[in-house]
Amino acid sequence: MKKIFNLSIFTLLFLSVMSCSTDDNKIVVNTSNNPVLIAPESGSTITLNAGAPESTALTLVWDHAAYTVDTEINYTVEMAVAGTDFAAPVEIGTTTSRILLLNNTVLRDRLTDEAPDGLGLSDEEDANVEVRVTASLGDNADLPMVSEPLAFTVNFGGEVVEPVEPALFLVGQVQSYYGLNAWTPTTAIPMRYIGDGETLVFEAYVKVGAGDGFKFVGAQADWGDQTLNVGTIGGAQDGNLENSGGSGDIKVAETDGEGQYYVWVDLDNLEYKYVKMQWGIIGDATPGAWNDETPMTYDFASNTWSITTALSQGELKFRSANTGQFIANDPWKFNVGNSDPLVTYNPASGNFPITAGSYTLGLTVNFDGTAAVTGL
Repeated sequence: MKKIFNLSIFTLLFLSVMSCSTDDNKIVVNTSNNPVLIAPESGSTITLNAGAPESTALTLVWDHAAYTVDTEINYTVEMAVAGTDFAAPVEIGTTTSRILLLNNTVLRDRLTDEAPDGLGLSDEEDANVEVRVTASLGDNADLPMVSEPLAFTVNFGGEVVEPVEPALFLVGQVQSYYGLNAWTPTTAIPMRYIGDGETLVFEAYVKVGAGDGFKFVGAQADWGDQTLNVGTIGGAQDGNLENSGGSGDIKVAETDGEGQYYVWVDLDNLEYKYVKMQWGIIGDATPGAWNDETPMTYDFASNTWSITTALSQGELKFRSANTGQFIANDPWKFNVGNSDPLVTYNPASGNFPITAGSYTLGLTVNFDGTAAVTGL
């Protein structure tokens, strides 16, 4: 198949650099290879998960179409009831790449909505459908090339599978500060998951003595049943980890002494970071206004921060700027404001209103980043 295009002089100059032949200010563009659908496997069954509406249900991948001119190719993906020869297809996406993702909600809608948006199928029985990809050039769908259809089945009635959040636990001497037996993996303390659903990143706000060590495990189970036993490499306290029964203890307080530490763990890259927290108050009601934190004092035994000071009429928040700067280059990354629940990791939390007077304020930051405030 071929088509003749009339092109501007600027386009001709561009195409001549690409060594395309020209004749009387015209260029011949030929089709070459049609796109070929390669995923999912033909005849496969896809089960929709109503418990995870935003997760990917269908991933379509195809080999590229080829034209004799090297230019961007547009792809349109259509779906139709199997065996209808695409008599009444529905468009499910357009792209210039060679992959198209549909989440559970979108795929269900394209199957069950009435035409022209969907195929109007019932969700009470499996849907047997076909998809095809059409490649073209330009906005006016020139030189279309169509893939062979790919057939698959969609199951609507599968069991709802709730997503399981990754888990990581801290085990070590520090367990004793939380009413637990030290180095007992069956009661290891759950860390807070802060990954994006695909990455394995965790955090904890932990009380650590100067000589205390700890490690990370994957379950509240006996040592012999652990798939994760994550600690330092040869005892080096350099931010690198290994998953091995021979891994060493992590000792974050050896240099800066006992206190409350923020611990960040990236299991994908086997790395960790930590910083000794310094909480304070900040706001126009405080001595430093919104420019500087007024430091609070930490009591190791009770795991609380406190300050007695005169406050002005205005507002304040609690903040650990040194932690935010070190971990995220953002002094406001860790603050406690007027929100429900009180947490350290909600930068959008409001300010606490203050009436002028003398105050004794208290702040408790729990292992998982939840918080409690007294004196307001």
